[in-house]
Amino acid sequence: MRLEDAKPQPGSKKRRRRVGRGIAAGQGASAGLGMRGQNSRSGGGTRPGFEGGQQPLYRRVPKLKGFPIVNRKIYTTINVEKLASLDANTEVNLASLKEAGILTAAKGPLKILGNGELNVPLKVQAAAFTGAARSKIEAAGGSCEVLK
Repeated sequence: MRLEDAKPQPGSKKRRRRVGRGIAAGQGASAGLGMRGQNSRSGGGTRPGFEGGQQPLYRRVPKLKGFPIVNRKIYTTINVEKLASLDANTEVNLASLKEAGILTAAKGPLKILGNGELNVPLKVQAAAFTGAARSKIEAAGGSCEVLK
C-alpha cells in the first residue's frame, strides 16, 4: 500500500452543489439565498462581534487589565537606602522621618521597600514591610515592628 493508493470509501465524499448556474440546475438565479438583502450579496454577512450597529461588547467593557481594587490601601512608601543616612539604633517611624526631613508628606501608613543597601542597625516601626526590606534591616542588626 502506498500513499497514492489511499482513497476514501466510495459514496463517502459528496460533490459540491453548484449554485447559481441556471434554473435547470435546481439552485438557479438567487442560489437559495433569497431575493435581496445583506446575506444574498457576494461577500455578504458581517464581521465577528458585529451587533447590528449596537455598541458591541468588546467596546462596551472597560479597557483595563482586570478591575480596580475597591478599598485599596494607599501607603507612604520609602526605600531602605533612604534610611541609611540615619544614626545607629534610631527609632524610625512616620513622625521621625518627617522630623528628619526624609519625608515631606504622608499619604497614609508607612511601608518600607527593599531598594538599596543598609549598614546601620535601626528600630523600624511601620505598617508594612516587603520581604527584601525586612531581611536587609535585620541583616544590618536592626528590628522590624509592624504597627496596626
